[in-house]
Amino acid sequence: MEKVGHSAEMIQKAIAQENGKVHVNAQSIPEKYQQKRADEAGVIEHIRYPSKDYFLAGKEITKEANVYLPYGYSRDKKYNVLYLMHGIGGDEAEWGMVDEDSLVKRMMDNLIYYKEIEPFIVVTPNGRSTENCAREGSDYNSFYVFGKELRSDLIPYMEAHYSTYAVEGDPSASRMHRAMAGLSMGGMQTINIGIGECMDLFSYFGAFSAAPTSNLAEKTAKILEDTPYTVDYFYNICGTEDEIAYDSAAAAAKNLPDLCDKLKESDNFMWQELKGMHDFHIWYLGFFNFAQIAFK
Repeated sequence: MEKVGHSAEMIQKAIAQENGKVHVNAQSIPEKYQQKRADEAGVIEHIRYPSKDYFLAGKEITKEANVYLPYGYSRDKKYNVLYLMHGIGGDEAEWGMVDEDSLVKRMMDNLIYYKEIEPFIVVTPNGRSTENCAREGSDYNSFYVFGKELRSDLIPYMEAHYSTYAVEGDPSASRMHRAMAGLSMGGMQTINIGIGECMDLFSYFGAFSAAPTSNLAEKTAKILEDTPYTVDYFYNICGTEDEIAYDSAAAAAKNLPDLCDKLKESDNFMWQELKGMHDFHIWYLGFFNFAQIAFK
């Protein structure tokens, strides 16, 4: 079942770059969106939810995730939800959404405060659907079965415990209120699982430096042609100096509007490339941009 499309050396290089410290400057994300808010700030909760080891024998397990709730969250309101995936070297904490220093949290707090976006929930799960889902020592191929956990366990848990637009018995009825995005392997999951398997669950997609095993554009175009569902937006970003993912990300998405009538540049599709490598300088900008695109 070997699917990881790069060598052990390339995997270690990707992990090292994911874990490297990156200074996000004001040229990419304005400073006012990076500041920690003392007022009107959201909160982060840590959840544990029942799931299964979908990669191995289906044993019942418990998975973990982090959840950002916007300032003023109330059960009297309904919220859109973004499921934000990590890379091959990370886990539910890789996006840093664990405490008040989270840049994702700060960006969300300020985007909401400055009325750039409507408040929505962000979930960062562990993308390995197996009992051993640790950052080190787990089987990378468990990333590819995450769609089962997403559909059967994580989304139902979120919609049972938080105030969303869920329609009981018909998840497709609220697909326009769900988004999926991710970096590197999480970008692959967005393409292969979000678009490839779960068009009935999502209508907004974001792939940041999608990993080498991402479906080629031709396959995604065929999937989109054959589904009755539409894409509200598919956003892509990648660094031009990214030796790990640029070629794969481009092959997965860059020319999709030429292959598929359901995607149109400047309408519901964007391919963004800029100087940068396989790191959070690109991915935080990707999140910042996608947060302003989703649910519009």
